[in-house]
Amino acid sequence: MVRGLGLCSLLLLTNGTAVARDSFTRLKADEAIEFYPTLGQRVAGKDAWRLEIHGCVFEPEKRGLTLAALREALDLKDIELTLAEQKIFDERAQLFLVDHERGKRGFIRLGERVLAAGKSEADGHFAGECLFSENEVRRLQAPAEGRDGFIQFTAELPAGDARRFAGEVLLLNDTGLSVVSDIDDTIKVTQVRDRSAMLRNTFLRPFEPAPGMSELYQGLARSNRAAFHYVSASPWQLYPPLAEFVRASGFPAGTFALKKFRLKDRSFLSLFADPEKYKPAVIEPLLKRFPQRRFVLIGDSGERDPEVYAALARKYPEQIIRIWIRDVTNEPATAGRYQAVFRGLPGELWQVFKSPRELNAFSDPLMGNP
Repeated sequence: MVRGLGLCSLLLLTNGTAVARDSFTRLKADEAIEFYPTLGQRVAGKDAWRLEIHGCVFEPEKRGLTLAALREALDLKDIELTLAEQKIFDERAQLFLVDHERGKRGFIRLGERVLAAGKSEADGHFAGECLFSENEVRRLQAPAEGRDGFIQFTAELPAGDARRFAGEVLLLNDTGLSVVSDIDDTIKVTQVRDRSAMLRNTFLRPFEPAPGMSELYQGLARSNRAAFHYVSASPWQLYPPLAEFVRASGFPAGTFALKKFRLKDRSFLSLFADPEKYKPAVIEPLLKRFPQRRFVLIGDSGERDPEVYAALARKYPEQIIRIWIRDVTNEPATAGRYQAVFRGLPGELWQVFKSPRELNAFSDPLMGNP
């Protein structure tokens, strides 16, 4: 969760109650908001839910790096791009060439309420929490195909601003099954170990789903009503195309946890870096917040997912019930790496696979049958 989290002010619109003056998000014509899917959690001992809000305010960058300079920074300046590649590059590169807006106060409309959603920081990100009763949440739920369990909201804008910026919150019960999934080389072909291929797959090519993974995830969603949490060292700037990739490739909707990255502060060489430091800091709080839920951790062998997941399994043996590692390095389960990483952990806990059909997901009684 983003730093600076504060409890939302609840500004009622019902029964004619007056709303605080200027309780809307002031955006210039060229400014926009990107909302990220977050979690809603029951409040212990109360008939209420705590809902998280997370977004970013930005405008297209009018100065500084140009697309040509960005191509050079990515070692793509000497490559002749096809029209299709140039179009993809322009679209994705623009996501990094934005001016993040500091000090913007965000307001959202959720049902009949207008809520303060925090103030944007230097990187444009803002965050907040708000409380809703069980009855209110029940009324707000509007199931849609692939979006069951989500609540939708929109940015509250001044009169006359007809734009619509929408977000959603996943309501996560205290019990149930959660799938924590890596993205790059787990559900999407990225080739992170090959820098040149990684940059091309990230900036020049349509995102390609890993074979069979969407069917696996859909099976878990059907058989277990599993919730999905996509965790990656990819930067937040790539959220829009990643979210569209998840939707278009048939993966279940879920929350996202990506990495903060500012082009002004860091180099593109740091893209996707330090997953071993980043991922535990994201996954462990989820485990602590939902001690009664059971978790399946899915990743790949390209970087450090086995090491990260095994360490978490030792700390949370009752919660983590499966670890599945997609083999992208041609290392069998008998390889020394895996024998060392998973030493002392139950053999049925972890499995290395090339095809999802190798997994016990469809016959394992803990997982259920799709």
